[in-house]
Amino acid sequence: MDLSFSPEIETFRARVRHWFETEFPKDIIQKYKAGLPLTTAEVRQSEMALGSKGWLATAWPAEYGGPGWGIEEQYVFDEELERAGVPTVTPMGVVYVGPVIYTFGSEAQKARWLPGIRDGSVGWAQGYSEPGAGSDLASLQFSAKLENGTYTLNGHKIWTSAAQHADWIFLLARTSQEEKKQQGISFICCPIDAPGVTVKPIITIDGNHVLNEVFFEDVKVPEENRIGEAGMGWTYSQYLLGFERTSYARIGGKRAMLRHIREVASATPDGGGASLIEDAGFARRLTAAEMAVDGLEMTVFRILSALAQGGSPGDAASTVKILATSTHQQITELMVDAAGAFAQPHFSFWASQNDPGGSPGRDMATYFAGRAQSIYGGTNEIQRTIIARKVLNL
Repeated sequence: MDLSFSPEIETFRARVRHWFETEFPKDIIQKYKAGLPLTTAEVRQSEMALGSKGWLATAWPAEYGGPGWGIEEQYVFDEELERAGVPTVTPMGVVYVGPVIYTFGSEAQKARWLPGIRDGSVGWAQGYSEPGAGSDLASLQFSAKLENGTYTLNGHKIWTSAAQHADWIFLLARTSQEEKKQQGISFICCPIDAPGVTVKPIITIDGNHVLNEVFFEDVKVPEENRIGEAGMGWTYSQYLLGFERTSYARIGGKRAMLRHIREVASATPDGGGASLIEDAGFARRLTAAEMAVDGLEMTVFRILSALAQGGSPGDAASTVKILATSTHQQITELMVDAAGAFAQPHFSFWASQNDPGGSPGRDMATYFAGRAQSIYGGTNEIQRTIIARKVLNL
């Protein structure tokens, strides 16, 4: 099986690589490689740089402002973005809610929201999980009561990524009580600065601020902020979650981490006069991780092929979610082992001696963040149940 890309795709790769090397803001790349948090202004600058080139909504159909790329261009672009050390695009707008809006939204909603998502000027957050409704998302109790064309929102969302950078938040809200808990849920959009909305940071074990709690107290939004039909939010959310779970793959980023591990391990003594890379046990684990990435890549190619035929990731996205998270954790455990005694959250030895991107501080942050991957987006246990029931028909 020939998995090489055509000369035309390789020419495209060279053009993308050249743009990242010469045009993308270098200060953003340097800060991101050093493992330093970006400000809201820097997040917008990064994504608007891509948006101005038409390279932010890379998977969108051309009719909605996407570049009209095939799956090979999309895949190569993602590889080169991660190779260059460009910050990961905040997925809540361009990957998650954008496709929901152009698939299920009205023409007015498309005109209102898609341009700001597409050019990177407007940030979004995702209001799904609640303190009592995480993996069992259908148990959510966040309420939206409609009266005279206005919804009143009340409730508490948690683990809300990037809410501190967002202008809007899309929510799953219970708009009616039904016998089946997946029914009576609607998909509603709300300005993050609306009166009654309070964002509180959640600081994670590595000291970073990525997650938030968001509280809603009698928040008013017009009925036209609801996407699609009332009570159909669960259906729309499952469509969205397929894209979310597929987006975890990040093959280019995983290959970059593997290259980084080889570099670090080659410079790390194993205690016996050789380098860690020469240790048979470590080398065997590193090879196993590289094979796991190859397997994940093949799975992603199959799903991308389905998308190219006009489908959605569907239940097969659960397979990607499991493989991507377990492979990420496999790789980051090797990163910690390679860093050895320097694997402390804020130790700057490698940052001062080598490229900032080699800092064990950043490696440890990546390791800690990776532990949560098998929980958010639907725990891996839940994904295995989905595969058993819907893919294997067990």
